[in-house]
Amino acid sequence: MGFSVHWIWFTALSCLLCMDTHTYDTSQEVSEAFGSAIKGSLTTYEPTVDTQEGRKIRISKTGTLNIYIAVDISESIQEEYIQNATNVTKSLISKISSFSVTTNYEVLFFSSQVFRVSRILDFMDGRETLSTLMTKLDNFTETIKDRDTAGTNLNEVFMTFLEDMALVKQRVKDEGFKEHRHVLIVFTDGGYNMGGSPERTVRKIKNMVYMNHIEGIQSREDYLDIYIFAIGDEILDHVLKPLAIGTGGRHYFRMQNDLINLKEAFDEIIDADEFLGICGLHKSATVGSERDQRKRFPWVVFITVEEGTFTNCLGSLVTNEFVLTAAHCFKFGDREEHIKVEIDDQARRVKKITLHPKFNTKAKEGEGVAEFYDYDVALLQLEEYVEFSYYIRPVCIPCTQETSDALQLVGNSTCKDQEDLLFKNHIEELYFLTKSRGHVKEKTVRAKIGDNRDECISHAIEAPGITTKNPEVAVTDNFLCTGGQFPQVDHIACTGDSGGAVVKDYLVYRTIQVAVVSWGTKNLCTSGSQTKSDATSRDFHINLFKVVPFLKSVLGDDTQDEYAPLKFLNS
Repeated sequence: MGFSVHWIWFTALSCLLCMDTHTYDTSQEVSEAFGSAIKGSLTTYEPTVDTQEGRKIRISKTGTLNIYIAVDISESIQEEYIQNATNVTKSLISKISSFSVTTNYEVLFFSSQVFRVSRILDFMDGRETLSTLMTKLDNFTETIKDRDTAGTNLNEVFMTFLEDMALVKQRVKDEGFKEHRHVLIVFTDGGYNMGGSPERTVRKIKNMVYMNHIEGIQSREDYLDIYIFAIGDEILDHVLKPLAIGTGGRHYFRMQNDLINLKEAFDEIIDADEFLGICGLHKSATVGSERDQRKRFPWVVFITVEEGTFTNCLGSLVTNEFVLTAAHCFKFGDREEHIKVEIDDQARRVKKITLHPKFNTKAKEGEGVAEFYDYDVALLQLEEYVEFSYYIRPVCIPCTQETSDALQLVGNSTCKDQEDLLFKNHIEELYFLTKSRGHVKEKTVRAKIGDNRDECISHAIEAPGITTKNPEVAVTDNFLCTGGQFPQVDHIACTGDSGGAVVKDYLVYRTIQVAVVSWGTKNLCTSGSQTKSDATSRDFHINLFKVVPFLKSVLGDDTQDEYAPLKFLNS
């Protein structure tokens, strides 16, 4: 009887070991576990509670994140795995770069030798950028077949990382090194035939990051994570598992052919609760369903004014209590109770309407402009603040500290720094949204800036109600101009698009609102259509950089205790 019990126990244990050796993690499991583990490194803010008002405020965390990535290209790894691991690397870098933490990257490929693509110090010195890194990754993968991939020296990978960490420490000294967090990500099957075991080198990395040589230092386990993505047909778990290090979740993952899906699954990392209130974060692609669209455009707001007739407009969620839209969506006599705001299919009541104090459609009747739309912006304060979720997030707006973080402007950045970065080209591609049959669609436009602006606004005098021969009377410097068919054909704004956010995606995953849809010269379409511009149709949008004092007076008002104000920058 005892023999049978022991035999059953032995068989069960053997099955567990067998499962551990031959089962793989799905991309979704990896995304959830990896996202949970790494989320503490990806944001510069920690949520806390204002006990006096019961509101959440966000406290800045200091520090730099150094990410080291290595991809095994030795002969034991099939080309398919290498290409998929490289694509995952690019996707992960793009995703991580969307967060506000200052990040440096080191990327290498390895077999018997190390092929370095980028170095941490080059990022620190400004000699390397995300754009140049992505180009180098593309160029390297095209030449892998021409490189010597015989043999594998896994220890050399960790030695390379250790040496570069030492150089960083030498550069910033002990006090500066305390603020550096390190994340190592390695794609390999664990096989090696030279260089010996990397375990001793990993222990040296731990000692360096933990700063064990400094007496009395607090625990620094949160400052080092080593993630191992086991790939290939024959994975050596006994080699790789001891190398995975870190707190806060799993750090070892066995992958098979699901790497190709991991690229998309990493998109879910931004759905962690800690990230929901960070402005401008969104999913990278619209699959088609209404719920997928909400994740892609989580800041979009639908506005209906019901006073005798119905007026439909769009708006954008800029904080958990305020919606930004166009002032002309409301007419004299409209009261808060006439306005319905819809956010993620939920109707919200409006507590207060605040129009720009200089908005006056009759201001230039005597100058040949029947309806003048300068300063066409308004803020709606909601009666109750919304809870941020996967489907409800704020968009970034100009001249706030959060937008500088999104744009990765380090140091004491200014409003002009943001404007110069977002409008660095004289033809700047932007987009806004339109609503059609319950779904939203993108409309791509190109703002004509600098030398291109005069021709663009010249068509304003062709609009109904404008008799002046000087387009600058109707189109002040507060407007951006889009439309026309040069250099490409733009979409045109339609009825119902008014008040919508004109935005630019930065580093793929962050959305910055730069303008508000205001008025156009021609009515070429019905509400919700994606009609293209003709040669002379033009649309004009209020440039938010020109109305920052108004935005700051409401959203940045730190003299009230009703809501948490945004932090605005100096000009």
